[in-house]
Amino acid sequence: MNDYFKWLTTQTKTAWWHDSADPVELERALANGASGVTTNPPLIADALRSSGKLWRDEIEAGNPLQITGVIVRHLAAKLNGTVCAQVSPVAVGDRVAMRSMADYLHAVAPNIAVKLPATAAGLAVAEDCIAAGITVTLTVSFSVAQAVAIAEAHRRGIAKARQKPGGCFAVVMIGRIDDYLRDIAGDAQSPATEADLRQAGLAVVKRAYGIYRERGYEAVLCIAALRGTYHLTELAGADLVMSIHPKIQAQITNLPCEPRIERPVPADVIERLATLRDFQRAYEPDGLKPDEFLAYGATQRTLAQFVETGWKQVEAYRP
Repeated sequence: MNDYFKWLTTQTKTAWWHDSADPVELERALANGASGVTTNPPLIADALRSSGKLWRDEIEAGNPLQITGVIVRHLAAKLNGTVCAQVSPVAVGDRVAMRSMADYLHAVAPNIAVKLPATAAGLAVAEDCIAAGITVTLTVSFSVAQAVAIAEAHRRGIAKARQKPGGCFAVVMIGRIDDYLRDIAGDAQSPATEADLRQAGLAVVKRAYGIYRERGYEAVLCIAALRGTYHLTELAGADLVMSIHPKIQAQITNLPCEPRIERPVPADVIERLATLRDFQRAYEPDGLKPDEFLAYGATQRTLAQFVETGWKQVEAYRP
């Protein structure tokens, strides 16, 4: 096992999940202590391109939900931990459609967490799913406000449950925050430097993590879309899940085995980032309201990618 992964998984509270739907890549990740799998429409499309022949006799061409179900079922059989399966990003505002897809994916395997968008509609569906015993992962999330709203929805679902409630993972797409704000900063000629922008997502995650500990939320933060090992090392030791793509896994060598979650992002960095209105919206607990989650720039950008390079690609796939 990789020394850093061994330290992380045995000496800290930090868990990590494999961020890929490719079964060959999963085997290597499990050997390094991965305890779960995250997938999304682009990752499902990637897996079809690399390993589609494995599922040729099972998949229904033109049916991306069914194809997703086939692939995640095979992944789920390889481990006891959680495997995430995402509903259609096309149906992001359709509560009825998302709930129906959640029921479908939940039935695929006992260790599936249904991925829903962290929007007003997605949160409402998540609350109902949790009350019905369905574990969910709220994704397309970039802000402290969304992380808090997810945890609160989880609590409401728990309170409504008449059986064992579903669990809840709250994604923060850390690298996509940096990517989005980098473009905003360039457009605005902000004083925020590249070094500052590389810490924007870290600032959001660390603030959300502090609130989760302070309020004792039952939901678990899941940090995704890492852009480098620094996103991992600066959060190491936290009681959360890191979703790590194989490209980042390959870079994890000779890293310092020390917990850094308690190290704050420097105040002067926060001050320069705060010149960006969209950083304030991501960083402040009340920076966004639920009815603003869908319209936030990073949300729109990510959903568009999930549709164009993911869902539509899977829909067009022919064995």
